[in-house]
Amino acid sequence: MDQDIYDIIILGTGPAGLQAAIHAARAKVSVLVMGREHKSSLFRAHVENYCCITGISGGELLQQGVKQALDSGVHFLHEDVIKTSKENGGFIVITESDKTLKTRTLIMALGVSWNRLGVPGEKKYLGQGVSYCVDCDGNFYKGSTVAVVGNESAAVSGALTLLFYADKVYLVSDELQVSERLNFQIQKSDVDIHLGRKVTEIIGDDTVKGLIMDNGQKLDVDGVFIETGVKGAVELAATLGVALDAEKFQYIVTDKQQQTNIKGIYAAGDICGPPWQMAKAVGEGCVAGLAAAKYAKKMKRKSMTG
Repeated sequence: MDQDIYDIIILGTGPAGLQAAIHAARAKVSVLVMGREHKSSLFRAHVENYCCITGISGGELLQQGVKQALDSGVHFLHEDVIKTSKENGGFIVITESDKTLKTRTLIMALGVSWNRLGVPGEKKYLGQGVSYCVDCDGNFYKGSTVAVVGNESAAVSGALTLLFYADKVYLVSDELQVSERLNFQIQKSDVDIHLGRKVTEIIGDDTVKGLIMDNGQKLDVDGVFIETGVKGAVELAATLGVALDAEKFQYIVTDKQQQTNIKGIYAAGDICGPPWQMAKAVGEGCVAGLAAAKYAKKMKRKSMTG
């Protein structure tokens, strides 16, 4: 991974991301896949309804997919994505270990983040102090007191981001599972960390006023950000201006080539909406990989001719 720029970076190591990688690499472009296979919803599944394949675990299928991708020349980086941005006709990807990667195209195949806490008050105060996206809503909490709930990179990076807006930031986590760099940053920051704790209730009146932890302690807050996994595709897409479905704002909108409204950004799999089936994810991954490879080649020729 010593090159200056990849033709394609794929976010996600599930069936959509792996299929996109295999097809793109065979189209003779450079491909980097980011993520961890065990985070895919397929990893612990048992496959029975995929054409021509039965009686195999999702973990085994993913392992085979990774091997196929590696044999095709795909690179892998087992890290979470913290931030994405546009730059000079391409895109920048920042990883949890602070690597800065450049790419001509992006394929978002991170799946759907099922990141609800399932505690009293969570649903009631959604949009009234409960949020699932620091990057989307952090700006609304200038001068406020907020809490972030979660264990992984999304929670830690979100808490650090909120320091630029809020007067006080809490992080509630039962066990931090992040890189050494992120752990060092959060420990040295002004974030007030409540480690080994879980949220049991979110309270308020018309809006959020506080949360209760499993030791009975109450934190007075104006907002609660629930970030229980890695950065999801919807959050990363929002910062790039990628259009979401008009009804629920939960899924990325694509055309028949799996391209989003932003040229050079493609999406495939569960993040594009139901049905949440491997067959759909693989098909969309195939289309996205081929389309992204074609676009990346076009951009490469354009950069070489000036």
